[in-house]
Amino acid sequence: MSTTVTSESSSSTDVWVAVCDLADLVRERGSAALVDGVQMALVRTHDDRVHAVQQLDPYSGAHVLSRGIVGSRGERATIISPMYKQVFALDTGECLEPAGEEPVDLVTWPVRVQGSTVFVLPSHEVHPAVATTRTAAA
Repeated sequence: MSTTVTSESSSSTDVWVAVCDLADLVRERGSAALVDGVQMALVRTHDDRVHAVQQLDPYSGAHVLSRGIVGSRGERATIISPMYKQVFALDTGECLEPAGEEPVDLVTWPVRVQGSTVFVLPSHEVHPAVATTRTAAA
C-alpha cells in the first residue's frame, strides 16, 4: 500500500509508503519490513519515535538488524547488531562502536507517523548491497 503525502522537509509530491500501524511496532524492539524491494528494520523507541534503517548487517552480511538490542548512547537511540555487537545510531545510521573493525554506517530512511499509520519514504538511490530485488546476472 502506498500513498502520496506532503512533507515539509521534502518535495510536495514524494511518495511515502504506508508500512504498518504504529501499534504493530513494539516499543524498544525492531521489526523487519520489505519496502519497495528493500529490507528495512523499523524500530519504535520508548518515546514512540520510529526509525528505519537497513536490515542488512554490514559486518556479517546477514539481514538481522531488526533482531538487535535497542538502547541508547547518551540521548541517541541505538541498535546493537545481534551478530558482532556493533552499535549504530538509529537517527543517522552512524556506527558508534565498530567492535574492533572499521566503521561502516547504515542506510536510513525518513519515517512519518500520521494518525496511527507508519510511513517510510524509500529512496531510489539505495546501495545495491541493501536492495533485495535484483536482476539476475547473465
